[in-house]
Amino acid sequence: MSVAFTREEDLEATAADLPDRPISPHPNLVTPAGLAALDGALAEARAAYAAAQAQGSIEADRTAMARATRDLRYWSARRASAQLVETAPDGRVRFGGSVTIEREDGRRQTWRIVGEDEADPAAGSVTHDPPPPRALLATRLGDEADAAGQAVEIVAVD
Repeated sequence: MSVAFTREEDLEATAADLPDRPISPHPNLVTPAGLAALDGALAEARAAYAAAQAQGSIEADRTAMARATRDLRYWSARRASAQLVETAPDGRVRFGGSVTIEREDGRRQTWRIVGEDEADPAAGSVTHDPPPPRALLATRLGDEADAAGQAVEIVAVD
């Protein structure tokens, strides 16, 4: 029976209207590893799109096609806006490098400062844009900085 006659929500049609994934307004800085990851994600999105098209009638699975189209648009935009940043160690905290800080209470924390698509706080990598990592950029070993309203000392730079 047609959905129109049963007044049930057509979940397939609703899913086909997926909103675009938000794209950050910040510069899309990437490390060489981040650029490779973007290329991989874009290749996967292209493969998913091709697979959704190959399944025959788009109406058969509008959800898969909508998801594939949305992801392909997102990863294409992220790859097109990627700005590769390659830096050589020079003793300063820099994009793509790691920094270890010591807080006033003695706790130490190590972060690798990377692009948004690479960031994984649980693994110790943070994006370059928030105030704490941004405050550390260009500092050197032994410098003090203000990270999130707290004084920290730079105890290692890699």
